[in-house]
Amino acid sequence: MKGAAAMEIGESKIGSAPRSGVNRGAAILDFILRIIAFLGTLVSAIAMGTTRERLPFFTQFLQFRAEYDDLPTFTFFVVANSIVCVYLMFSLALSIFHILRSHAKNSRIILIFFDTGMLALLTSGASAATAIVYLAHKGNAKANWFAICQQFNSFCERISGSLIGSFVAIVIFILLILMSAAALSRR
Repeated sequence: MKGAAAMEIGESKIGSAPRSGVNRGAAILDFILRIIAFLGTLVSAIAMGTTRERLPFFTQFLQFRAEYDDLPTFTFFVVANSIVCVYLMFSLALSIFHILRSHAKNSRIILIFFDTGMLALLTSGASAATAIVYLAHKGNAKANWFAICQQFNSFCERISGSLIGSFVAIVIFILLILMSAAALSRR
């Protein structure tokens, strides 16, 4: 009877070693994904925030301009990406903590909570900017909004490109939340 109990204790210790390795591997992947999301949001905010183009209209003195801050939606996009970028920079510390202590539970719950909030903020900023980019490319004949991308080609290329980093970060946030939830459910 004592031998069977000792066998069970020994088996559980052997079974917990690979689980710790899995948790550590997931924590390292979490760290790498956070760095990629950080870079994606940083590049998106910089690309959108520095977007401007000027076109001459009859003379050099009369010009049309397109800048990101002409539309509040693009300003919201830059602010949302900047907030998420700063959050990701600070969350790297908790990610390092999870690499060192793979069995931390409360900090993972905190990360899931804040990751979900940042996912919502990033999704709202990227979705709003996507709607305006669509209007810039296609226009809306019923509302009498004309497509401006035939004239402001460089402007449209930059604002369209800045959306890519944001949507990559959105997918990474979804993966991070699922990974953290899976790590918590294994305990």
